[in-house]
Amino acid sequence: MKVEQIYTGCLAQGAYYIESKGEVAIIDPLREVKPYINRAKLDDAKIKYIFETHFHADFVSGHVTLAKETGAPIIYSPNANPNFEAIIAEDNQEFKLGEVTIKVLHTPGHTMESTTYLLRDKDGKDYAIFSGDTLFLGDVGRPDLAQKMGVLTEKDLAGFLYDSLREKIMPLSDDVIVYPAHGAGSACGKNMMKETVDTLGNREKNELRP
Repeated sequence: MKVEQIYTGCLAQGAYYIESKGEVAIIDPLREVKPYINRAKLDDAKIKYIFETHFHADFVSGHVTLAKETGAPIIYSPNANPNFEAIIAEDNQEFKLGEVTIKVLHTPGHTMESTTYLLRDKDGKDYAIFSGDTLFLGDVGRPDLAQKMGVLTEKDLAGFLYDSLREKIMPLSDDVIVYPAHGAGSACGKNMMKETVDTLGNREKNELRP
């Protein structure tokens, strides 16, 4: 199993490349998709899935182009309603990738379709989460960006985010690695750290514990 963070400093954005036994998943790809395709070629691997943690407002995703060039399906979680072909996964649905598994954890709050993807190794052990804009290093996702006037308020979204963090993420083991979608410099959070990878145990000692 290989996990690579492909970090773009000018956007403070992290995309992810996961490979197992010749099968690849890309999480939150940027508009230029050649780096992901070329990386898979180096491993003599095929891109099998394209996972999106949520609809992005701060950069243009390359998911549609990548899907056209590779044939890999785009995957969102419940509440997503894209105007292009995609798999709308169910909460807790699992996707096999070589010897590993990627599990969908629907974590609404930043947006209602926001999702955290849990990577389990070949032995079924929880290895890492790709937390999108739900959990950063040093902060949690903003609940004020996706409110719909007259339907959802910032308070509503904050409540969803609170439940998502405590019911879906905090029960995971302290040694689970956290791979967020953004780092310091992004407008998606105010107190993000310059580091871009950490363990869940460290995050619970900071932003997740009162």
